[in-house]
Amino acid sequence: MIETQRLRLRRARPDDLAALHAILSHPQAMRYWSSLPHNDIAQSREWLANMIASPSAESDDFIVELDGQVIGKAGCWRLPAVGYILHPDYWGRGLATEALAAAIAHVFANFEVPALTADVDPRNTGSLALLGKLGFHETHRAARTWRIGEEWCDSVYLALSRPRG
Repeated sequence: MIETQRLRLRRARPDDLAALHAILSHPQAMRYWSSLPHNDIAQSREWLANMIASPSAESDDFIVELDGQVIGKAGCWRLPAVGYILHPDYWGRGLATEALAAAIAHVFANFEVPALTADVDPRNTGSLALLGKLGFHETHRAARTWRIGEEWCDSVYLALSRPRG
């Protein structure tokens, strides 16, 4: 578990399903995610089961809580790739930055990865700004890397090197 000034980051549990489904089924939250919004809770149940079962040597992913309420997830679903998602009700307060900064520090403290990476849709200016604030830099771009439903999406690839010291 990780405690920040406002947040608690902890491992996923089966009872997180309803709160995660509220996020994963929300069209605005899922706009730039790697899949369409979840149509039914079974999709979210499978997603959560995969998160829980992910091998600890390959994953360092956290549920994000604010005042005891699940508001999202942050971390590495598969090392070294960073990802995060928050319910839109919590956007614009610096919570994603706070959560991801804590998760990144945890990854570097516990895994011998030379750098972390991120794959962001270039239209997702909020995520690009957040990752830039955390020290990520663009490494390259590619077109038509993800097909989400009937829409092809592009990618901006970013990296954050392990801190020296």
